[in-house]
Amino acid sequence: MNVLQVSGVTKKFGGLKALTNVTFDMPEGQVLGVIGPNGAGKTTLFNVINGIFHPEEGRIVFREQDVTGMRPDRLARLGLARTHQIVRPLNELTVRENVMAGACFGREDHGLKAAGAIADEVLEFVGLADHSRQLASSLNIAEKKRLEMARALAARPYLLLRDEVLAGLDLAEIAIMITAIRQIRARGVSIIIIEHVMQAIMQVSDRLIVLDYGQQIAEGKPEDGMQDSRVIEAYLGNPELAKKLMGSELDDGAA
Repeated sequence: MNVLQVSGVTKKFGGLKALTNVTFDMPEGQVLGVIGPNGAGKTTLFNVINGIFHPEEGRIVFREQDVTGMRPDRLARLGLARTHQIVRPLNELTVRENVMAGACFGREDHGLKAAGAIADEVLEFVGLADHSRQLASSLNIAEKKRLEMARALAARPYLLLRDEVLAGLDLAEIAIMITAIRQIRARGVSIIIIEHVMQAIMQVSDRLIVLDYGQQIAEGKPEDGMQDSRVIEAYLGNPELAKKLMGSELDDGAA
């Protein structure tokens, strides 16, 4: 079964087309990478899927239900969760309370007692159990990104959208995140990732979609995308860089 179908999606801002006829299917259990240069429409695509923006054309079908333009809170109840490039913790709450909020407003609609148990389990999973009583504002950037992930996972999603979660992290922190992505997938959660750290997205993605100026210019296996002349021209700039990014600079750290 497809967890997500995006069909002919077009999004405009005034006279600017941010997305033009974007179409793809997302089978359950996959990790799908979305790449492209800055301004390609990647985050706009997430905002359309997530219900923040309503497309001028096209449909979003989530688990066989047409959810085009549905509000983000309603989508969360259906099992679609998201993390953001700029982390958004509830700074006045503790780390544990942040994650409890995800459980309370997620797919299973838990009360406080059950949400607390879920928060404890998820914080252990992401490596933040020792920080559970701290205020979210006290965490560093890498920890806040793990908190963002924990809050999304506490919502018990079928599909998780992750927007540049590796930005600003060092190689060791990136390796931890790559491991977490693999573990989340092993739990049965489908994942769509926007990412600029190419070595990382090559390691975790089953398929790639490449956007350029809102156009979907390529789709396929990661290794095929890196050989596509349109991808090299639009995103990588030159063939030598493409070859370099096909390397394994992160392999040792992410094993």
